[in-house]
Amino acid sequence: MMKNTEKHYRRVTRLTDYDYKLPGVYYVTLVVKDREHLLGEIIQGEMQLSQFGKIAEQTWLVLPNKFPHLSNEDYTIMPDHMHGLLAFSEAINAGLPEIIRYFKSFSARRINHVRKCLGIAVWQRNYYEHVVRTDDEFNIIRQYIRENPMRWELKNNPRQHP
Repeated sequence: MMKNTEKHYRRVTRLTDYDYKLPGVYYVTLVVKDREHLLGEIIQGEMQLSQFGKIAEQTWLVLPNKFPHLSNEDYTIMPDHMHGLLAFSEAINAGLPEIIRYFKSFSARRINHVRKCLGIAVWQRNYYEHVVRTDDEFNIIRQYIRENPMRWELKNNPRQHP
């Protein structure tokens, strides 16, 4: 049996000279490991959260309590991923990577406790992030987030929609 010696490199999406502790708005996407439909299902264009999706939502919503000067501007949870807009009103001690690490770690521990399978990865290792620079960009991303369940429904169940 031949061993695959090719290394897999993850593309880094972060800006190299940007301080992710600065005030601003950040758009993030987090994906469930192996794109498993763990967080719920879309029914008639509406996301129905599973027990695990509710844990992810509860964890996301408490982030502003854990990190001062952080606000949750918008989010949506999908069957195998989630999108969020986070805003820092002033420079914070913990930057965006630390906030996402906290969310992924805390939500995974709670989900795995319910699944009775401690130590199993829930989230993919990396995440997508984007620094939102203008109000127009913010509004476009917010609309994308809010319409995501309907787009999912149209893509995955096209026969149900004329």
